[in-house]
Amino acid sequence: MIRAYDPSDLDALYDICLDTGDGGRGARHLFDDPRLLGHAYVGPYVAFEPDLAFVAEDDLGVCGYALATADTEAFEDRCDRDWWPDLRVRYPLRPNANRVVELVHRPTRVDPIMVRAYPAHLHANLLPRAQGRGFGGALVRSVLEYLEKGVHVHVRHHNTHAIGFWEHLGFRVIDSADELVLGLRL
Repeated sequence: MIRAYDPSDLDALYDICLDTGDGGRGARHLFDDPRLLGHAYVGPYVAFEPDLAFVAEDDLGVCGYALATADTEAFEDRCDRDWWPDLRVRYPLRPNANRVVELVHRPTRVDPIMVRAYPAHLHANLLPRAQGRGFGGALVRSVLEYLEKGVHVHVRHHNTHAIGFWEHLGFRVIDSADELVLGLRL
């Protein structure tokens, strides 16, 4: 079943983020604090745009999610103002900090030229038990109903499963510098 996000889902979404956070594989071994990854890739979306958050649920509970923002530039500005400062105190930047702590302290900004055509962006993650059952496409379509113009996603080059998933939904490569960026015009 696909349904709207409820605040009681937050811990499950953080767990899914961690259990899929290494290119679709589990990332628990990469983080001393199991909440860090969710703080970066789940928390601000459900805090600032809960109407663009959907979950997949099966007989065992929440097994996936899709989260989006309609205006990436405004979202980045809001994170800079209202989300990252507290996390910077909680997770100080030290030598050899992991990539998520670096992101908290030095968040990347969307390419202003790309965002004209693809102003929205989204994240979707499914636990292995939910993959191949139609949940991913249903989640993404639920989000797309609320977006206009265009949307983009970032995918690591080695995550061929995710690349295939997005391409199956009609997304096409629009940039391939550090990460692969796929976009869909709406």
